[in-house]
Amino acid sequence: MAAHATTMNAASRKSAGSGPLVYRGQALHFEQVCLESIARAVPTPFYCYSADAIKTAYGTLAEALKSVGVSVCFAVKANGNVSVLRLLAELGAGMDIVSGGELARALAAEVPASKIIFSGVGKTRTEIARALDAGIHQFNVESEAELAAVIEVAASLGVRAPVALRVNPDVDAGAHTKISTGKKDDKFGIPFESVPTLYAKACAAPELDPVGLAVHIGSQILDFSPYRAAYSRIADLVRLLRAQRLPIRRLDLGGGFGIPYAGGPTLDIGEYANIVRETVGDLDCALTVEPGRWLVGRAGLLVTEVLYLKGTAEKPTAIVDAGMNDLMRPALYGAVHPVFPLKQHGRGAHTYQLAGPVCESSDIFGTYAGLPQLQSGDRVAFGCAGAYGASMASTYNARDLVAEVLVWGDKFRVIRRTQTVQDLLKLEEAGEWQGSLDHAATELRSAS
Repeated sequence: MAAHATTMNAASRKSAGSGPLVYRGQALHFEQVCLESIARAVPTPFYCYSADAIKTAYGTLAEALKSVGVSVCFAVKANGNVSVLRLLAELGAGMDIVSGGELARALAAEVPASKIIFSGVGKTRTEIARALDAGIHQFNVESEAELAAVIEVAASLGVRAPVALRVNPDVDAGAHTKISTGKKDDKFGIPFESVPTLYAKACAAPELDPVGLAVHIGSQILDFSPYRAAYSRIADLVRLLRAQRLPIRRLDLGGGFGIPYAGGPTLDIGEYANIVRETVGDLDCALTVEPGRWLVGRAGLLVTEVLYLKGTAEKPTAIVDAGMNDLMRPALYGAVHPVFPLKQHGRGAHTYQLAGPVCESSDIFGTYAGLPQLQSGDRVAFGCAGAYGASMASTYNARDLVAEVLVWGDKFRVIRRTQTVQDLLKLEEAGEWQGSLDHAATELRSAS
């Protein structure tokens, strides 16, 4: 859906009558906390998460997958706030990371290193060494060159590295092209036909402990049929490798479960569990999934304040104080998030284009019907903003990096304070000059 498409927002607001987001009187509450009371204490824009919604999502997923013996590792890239990670870890989740920074966040959240999986196509040798030193569960290796780097680092440290090879199954997940990861032309994973040779090489390397295979076909997947196709291919590959006497103990099945941004029913995780059971359930492998958005997406809001109203050729535009630097998904993917006024009132039903203050034409959140008449100072909340919101935020236009708030029952607390431009300017204090052009030129001549 394009970012400029009209969203029938009245239907979205009706969904605020269940779960943690509900109107009491005229005021929108998250769990038992009035969002206006948070906005009076925390400057807008800010992210707000419901602990209850995260707990409910994790419990639903873990219960559905228990019958097929699947463990859950949260995809940290979806939301890396340490308080969120700690909450998920306390519920029993492991972590799927894609950088050394995410490793540091997971460890800071007191996640056992033995429950951390390191994915991603561009692991540096420094990151590999830190992960080996921490004692992580496994690396999901994405290329022959990366496998060589893991061997090199493991040898230098005198340890064995647990590795799984990430397979590219050439399966189209049907998601947005920018979040597709399982087709042959995507940058992720090892070509299906190249896996047997490379896995045999891994098994022959004394520095490695080859544990199995991994696969991840994309994000925001709303149809389970691509999983069946991908897992069936992986099952065939497991049987082929075992026929060559190569051991396979683990399968990482990836994540990518989508959520209904425009309202409607959620995915039936029981159906997904049946697919796992029917495709890989008889392989006697330890199974893991790596959801991110499904666990935290619906648990988050971005609260913002209307700055100005202005007329345009076809519709009124409300300029809000949140921008594309705070919530990148509409500009990057054409995503449309539901919108909820923090106060209900009887000023009729109106249509507005909601736009941010960033100096880019793409800083548009969408066009929303069914809103009350907005005025400067009114506040609204973008829903389904718990995943890929704060984690993708930036300080573009020298804007502050927004705060994050966690709600638990009738209490809330700031779990990341606003990072101001004054904080950032401290990072830009110039250091001492080092070296010289003449010195660099001498080194280049010597090298040649």
